[in-house]
Amino acid sequence: MKFVDQVQIEVEAGNGGDGCLSFRREKYIPRGGPDGGDGGTGGNIYLQADQRVNTLVDFRFKRIFKARNGHPGEGRNKTGKSAYDLFVKVPIGTLAYDKYTGDMIGDLISQGSTILVAKGGCSGQGNARFKTSINRAPRKTTSGGKGERRELNLELKLLADVGLLGLPNAGKSSLISKSSSARPKISDYPFTTLSPGLGVVRVSDIQSFVMADIPGIIEGASEGAGLGLQFLKHLERTRLLLHVIDISEVDEGQFWRERYAVVINEINRYSKVLANKPCWVVMNKVDLVDKTVVALFEEKLRREGCKLPIFSVSAVTGEGLKKLLEDIAQWFDEESERK
Repeated sequence: MKFVDQVQIEVEAGNGGDGCLSFRREKYIPRGGPDGGDGGTGGNIYLQADQRVNTLVDFRFKRIFKARNGHPGEGRNKTGKSAYDLFVKVPIGTLAYDKYTGDMIGDLISQGSTILVAKGGCSGQGNARFKTSINRAPRKTTSGGKGERRELNLELKLLADVGLLGLPNAGKSSLISKSSSARPKISDYPFTTLSPGLGVVRVSDIQSFVMADIPGIIEGASEGAGLGLQFLKHLERTRLLLHVIDISEVDEGQFWRERYAVVINEINRYSKVLANKPCWVVMNKVDLVDKTVVALFEEKLRREGCKLPIFSVSAVTGEGLKKLLEDIAQWFDEESERK
């Protein structure tokens, strides 16, 4: 299924039903009073978060959503039937904005959460409502109100605890595949990952967290190069970032600029919010190099001013992965206690 994280839709709530003009007409009651009932209310439209929906792709094919109108009132003081509300299912993590004002209407961050995006029209009043001691046979009624119509921008930001970032082919997809039940496409060439992916990492029976993988970031991403920029927003909700680095194909001179500084610089240019998130460095593919090389690269990072926690792992053999995941779980526990 194609991953879509931005769409425009149109919503139109139902109109209210008109009030009824009616008078009681029965045998032996020649001048019965007014008995016109009120109309029903129009249907509201809600957005509802549903964990079974993973992308906004369906909205590419259906962009207009209309709720039903309320039924008109009837004689004998019968109120018209109100229309059912319309619930539009969206992925958890969807934000809704008014297309023209840019105002955020709501943020759906939990299963079943709802926001009202278009209010149905109010019910019209029947002539029975206007009977007074002076006017015993009113012919006045009111029409049902118009339903609200809006155009919305929907934006999906994935909900994850840990976000993976790095250059293309750094081994992020292999890492999430080895750590969780997620099975992304994995190949030995850049930009294998074309859309974000999520995986649930279970450290123990009571400890788990969600990990997100996005396409690799290249130099110039903050200006639109590559694929990573358009998906960086999916890391804005994460609590911890893992900067994954491939140390198997670099020499010491190239390491700092090509395997570390490029990504950090692009993140800083893209968003200060993202740049200020806690971040750990994960040197991946250590099974392909000598231990002395791993130590050399870590020393290089420290000399260049990197003060972040550094881990050495192999997403293929699993070396160092258990410690990394356990430390992440422990960090989350300590963070929760601090709050």
